[in-house]
Amino acid sequence: MKFLQSLRISLFDLDLIILIIPALVTGLIISSTHAPLGREVLRRGIIFIDLAVAQVAGLAIVATGLWLPHASWIITQAIAISAALLIAAFFHLIEQRNAKEQEAVIGSTYILAASIVLVLLASDPRGGEDIQQILSGQILLVTWSKIGALTPIYVIAGLTWLLFPQLRKGFAFYALFAIVITASVQLVGVYVVFASLVFPALAVSRLNKRQSLASLVCGFLSIFLGLTCSLAFDQPAGPMLVVSYAILGIVFRFYNYLTSRVTQ
Repeated sequence: MKFLQSLRISLFDLDLIILIIPALVTGLIISSTHAPLGREVLRRGIIFIDLAVAQVAGLAIVATGLWLPHASWIITQAIAISAALLIAAFFHLIEQRNAKEQEAVIGSTYILAASIVLVLLASDPRGGEDIQQILSGQILLVTWSKIGALTPIYVIAGLTWLLFPQLRKGFAFYALFAIVITASVQLVGVYVVFASLVFPALAVSRLNKRQSLASLVCGFLSIFLGLTCSLAFDQPAGPMLVVSYAILGIVFRFYNYLTSRVTQ
């Protein structure tokens, strides 16, 4: 009852509605772009590549802020994307040379990049806040200008994925993945990036058809549920989104299991 009362107050608060619309748009853009990438990551068995690439991009952004404090937004983006592309190229090289060790290398890269971020920010008064932003993001503070600046990346990536399926193989996939993840980690943080890629993909992996549509629906509902609960309970949006992705992923997976048993 208390939850419903809080939810009613939140949904009819004009200031909160104005606040949540950019966050909702951001979440829908990311979910629609990450859905096919997540299924490809799951198919390849490189689950932790999103964490590693996102963390390396975050490391590049942190390092740029510390060592080039007056760098323009474009320069920061160029450095972050370059770092993500370099690590993606390295992962592709490992895949070609020693595929059995690729996942171990990816996980090690994530831990190393995360540790370097902690070292760089250890003496920074705002270090804790910066670390939290990298990990859980600040989707409720995303502005329309930031959405507009990064949306072309998602549009180009989506069109490339749909119109040029041959680019889903080899290094082209790694490059496309790295560029998209670099944009996403700045909007929603490392944790939500991982959740939006993996949970919907896992939820629909046993479906024989309509995987694309089902993963999109799972992602969209997760965004709506997570943001709504964040406002209703006055909790940080990033962790609530991760929890929502997990809950709906389990629900979708269980529903798919039940329907498959009925049709057998």
